Amino acid sequence: MLSNPSQLYYNNTHNGGGVCLKGKVYKHKQGYYFVKWYDRQTKKSYYLYNYNGEKMYHPKIADKLLGQMQNDEENGIFCIDKYLTDKWVDVSKYLWEWLGAIEKTISPATYKDYHNSIKNHLGPFFKQHNCRLHEIRYDILVKLLNFIQRSGKGKMNVMMCLHSCLVYAWRSKRIPEMPPFPEKKHYRITEPEIKWLSSDRQMAIVNAIPVEHRPIFLWLKYHLRRPGEAMVIHKIDYDPELDAFIIRRSISNRREVESTKTGAVHVIPCHPEFQPYLKRLKLSFGPYLFTCNTSRMSGQRYTREIMSTLWKNACRQLGEDISLYAGMKHSSCCQFINEAKGSMSDLREITDHARLDSVKKYARMELARKRELMSRKVIPLGARKVQDAL
Repeated sequence: MLSNPSQLYYNNTHNGGGVCLKGKVYKHKQGYYFVKWYDRQTKKSYYLYNYNGEKMYHPKIADKLLGQMQNDEENGIFCIDKYLTDKWVDVSKYLWEWLGAIEKTISPATYKDYHNSIKNHLGPFFKQHNCRLHEIRYDILVKLLNFIQRSGKGKMNVMMCLHSCLVYAWRSKRIPEMPPFPEKKHYRITEPEIKWLSSDRQMAIVNAIPVEHRPIFLWLKYHLRRPGEAMVIHKIDYDPELDAFIIRRSISNRREVESTKTGAVHVIPCHPEFQPYLKRLKLSFGPYLFTCNTSRMSGQRYTREIMSTLWKNACRQLGEDISLYAGMKHSSCCQFINEAKGSMSDLREITDHARLDSVKKYARMELARKRELMSRKVIPLGARKVQDAL
């Protein structure tokens, strides 16, 4: 921006340089053209010398720039930052700067996911498809969706990373509006079949785990929580007056964080079947409720590697092949629906899921349960009235 307007003069001979709806085109002494624009929001005059990063040596280019600005103004989407600088021409650069700005506000696991999305997908795409941040539109997003070499859920994770970045840019007034993203049907997401164990098979695996390690696995079975929450639950997180556990910590990208996956604090009643094990837990000087003598972590807390190894060894003895998460949380939730005949709304209350849709995956009933329901005798309405009269 030039602070001394006397260095400028208006090109009266140029047809496109007259007084427009807003803004004027001027010619500089050095031969290039520029746009002078007064912005009502900032109450400042701006001098725009570049178009797509280059000086405007032809009046038609300056006219084009002015026309775009006037268009945005008439459509109510004008943002001076869009024209002031070419700083955000490189979308990839902005993505990295955004990630650095929000790093301390997101979990380590989310940061890792965003980092991988930018490095492996978003960055390479926008290097091939050079466009400004504000030029990202629906058709560009469809091309990006087709570019991402991942499964449906993986594609959505990458797209949601970009969505979060654009929301940040919009709130920072770097873009005038949020572009619409491709509809969910375009991701072709197929929900994987939930793999789970019956209560008997699950307990058989737990009983195959060495006695000193069983309490943490039994806590997972009875309380339907995530392994990461069990690893970092503290002694003070059990309230004896409430006879309940306060779940407020978790593991994110191998690091203990002072929040759960959802960010909410959950109060979980202690299951009666777990009470005997709670009373027999060995005393330790560290803060953790469950400790492991072989752990190298501070306070000798359990790690995902330790728990997974114990679980896999027990599965191997019994010829089972199922992950720790599926064998514990998924299995306990499915048992509640299919064995205990619990409802989805009740399961949602127990697990503190925000939406009922989140627990529907556990309600895919096993064959025996379906056969039981289908074989129930249905009394016709008329016959029921006759029986009631008798």
